[in-house]
Amino acid sequence: SAACCELLSGCLPKAQSLNTSTWQLAQDQAQDTQLITVDEKLDITPLTGVPEEHIKTRKVHIFVPARNAMQAGVNNTKKWKMEFDTRERWENPLMGWASTADPLSNMLLSFSTKETAIAFAEKNGWSYDVQERRIPKPKSKSYGANFSWNKRTRVSTK
Repeated sequence: SAACCELLSGCLPKAQSLNTSTWQLAQDQAQDTQLITVDEKLDITPLTGVPEEHIKTRKVHIFVPARNAMQAGVNNTKKWKMEFDTRERWENPLMGWASTADPLSNMLLSFSTKETAIAFAEKNGWSYDVQERRIPKPKSKSYGANFSWNKRTRVSTK
C-alpha cells in the first residue's frame, strides 16, 4: 500500500492535497461521462458459449417460493426465483443415478424484483412464464371463539 501511495502522490499535482478515495472518485466520474449508451435491445446469446439448443428452446419459470409450512417465518418469500425447465434425464447404467446432459436444469437463480428476472430472461433469449405472488388472505381469529357455544363448535365432554 505504501508503493501505491507513492505512485498516486507522483501522479497528483503538489498543489492538490486529495486523499486516494477522492482522487479515484474523480477518476471514476470522468470515466462515466465518456461512456457510450446503446438504446437497442442487447442480445448476449452468441457470447455466452452455451450451445444453441439450450438457448433457443429454453423456457424458464419465474416465481416467488411459498413459505415453509414447518415454520412460521417468511424468510425465503422475499426474492423472486428463476428455475429452468427440466430436459431429458436418464438412469446412469453404472450407478443407477439420474443423469442429465443439461447443465442449467439444476440451477436456481434469485432476483430482488420480478422485472429484473424478466429482463435477465429476455437478455439471454429465453421464453419465460411468470407466476404472480400469492398473498394469503388473513384469517380472522378470536380468542372468544374458543369458548363459543353453538352446535358447530361444541365438543362433547363424554
